[in-house]
Amino acid sequence: MSSQQDPNPNYQAPQYPSRTQYGYQGEPPLWAPYYGAPFKAAVQRVFKKYATFSGRASRAEYWWWALVSGVVGIVLNIITGAGMVNSTDAYGYSAPTPGPVSIVGYILLIVWGLAIIVPSLALTIRRLHDVNMSGWMVLLGLIPFIGGIIVLAFTLLPPKPEGQRFDVPLGPPTA
Repeated sequence: MSSQQDPNPNYQAPQYPSRTQYGYQGEPPLWAPYYGAPFKAAVQRVFKKYATFSGRASRAEYWWWALVSGVVGIVLNIITGAGMVNSTDAYGYSAPTPGPVSIVGYILLIVWGLAIIVPSLALTIRRLHDVNMSGWMVLLGLIPFIGGIIVLAFTLLPPKPEGQRFDVPLGPPTA
């Protein structure tokens, strides 16, 4: 057996600030990320911080919101698809066309998409801040094919203590 020595025996892993260090016991203030956020709190924080592009967001906040927005999108697409009706043209060809339910589904999809575009973008930027990356990295998603995969990989990364530089406390911490 060979023994390996630690190349840096004085190294200490970075520590995240405790909740009591910031002066709170329960849910953290809105300017701080909520690590281990439960479902309801994570979704509420997205809407409370609707257009807040500063600060950080935890993985729990990000992925609970991704689940909610994905499920709502799927349900609205099912409603839209179920509302399609077959119509026959003058030559006897049958083709699906939007019926009344489908049109309502399309309207709901557009409203939902417009309602969540700003908070989803803000949340993604805050998530990038939590991994100590600039929010401008979200623009990588505009690169065809691989851009979205790159941003996805960044959102999967664990938080880094250096990301605290993006925090904007609303006041001095209380002891």
